[in-house]
Amino acid sequence: MAVVWTFARNSVIREMMFRTNFLVETLASMLWVGANIGFYLLIFQYTPSIGAGTGWGRYEFFIFLATSLMINSIVHTIFMPNADLLSERIRTGLLDFVLVKPMDTQLLVSFERLDLSTAGNFLVGVVLLLFSLAQLGWTPGLVPIALYLFYVLCGVAILYSFMFSLAATTVWLGRNQTLYDFWFYLTIFGRYPMEIYRGTLGTPLRLLFTYLLPILVVVNVPVRFLVRPLYPQSAADWLLPGFALLATLVCLWTCRRVFTAAIESYRSASS
Repeated sequence: MAVVWTFARNSVIREMMFRTNFLVETLASMLWVGANIGFYLLIFQYTPSIGAGTGWGRYEFFIFLATSLMINSIVHTIFMPNADLLSERIRTGLLDFVLVKPMDTQLLVSFERLDLSTAGNFLVGVVLLLFSLAQLGWTPGLVPIALYLFYVLCGVAILYSFMFSLAATTVWLGRNQTLYDFWFYLTIFGRYPMEIYRGTLGTPLRLLFTYLLPILVVVNVPVRFLVRPLYPQSAADWLLPGFALLATLVCLWTCRRVFTAAIESYRSASS
């Protein structure tokens, strides 16, 4: 934990060395978030809900959007810069200096650098979440809040697993920018409630991105513990949260296996 704290402190110092660049990047990120929220405000001027009978009204959807902002902010602040750095180290052979350090390699390369310019999106997500809950006129109990936070962490873990599994493939592919693009294309599907994936085309997509590539559970599951009437009421309603927990464990295990295999196949640039 002390090492992770040192990494965070060094990242803050690094960002403050170039304050203007940090402020510009932060502003650009916040403008993107503002434009995104404005887009959905425009949509809800013409419809009271997304999908008839789905329970996703204006503020229910904004809780979904807030959760998506929070999860993606964590991933982009902590793990995205480190995944890029891992790929670069593998290509240039600088991973040699990491492998000789007396700590777990995956832990070291996962937390070494932070991109603080995207951290502001997390605060926007928190404000939007609290505002939307207030507009719905109810306050969650301790159990829903605890389950919500737990499944937010599960969503972060799933995205982390996908990202670092793709980054580790640089050992075999040399350059994997196309796979990074593939990761972004996948996460687009997780930006919307799974109820919109219906019909001839939508149902296969929902099944694919829920049970084979569990992108849809990243945001959909935690939100269900806050948003009425989607809070689980029966044993059958807990099947999706149960699967989300299983998917998290499988993704983390798979990521670890891929990373370990990549390290074993790694050869120094000088060898």
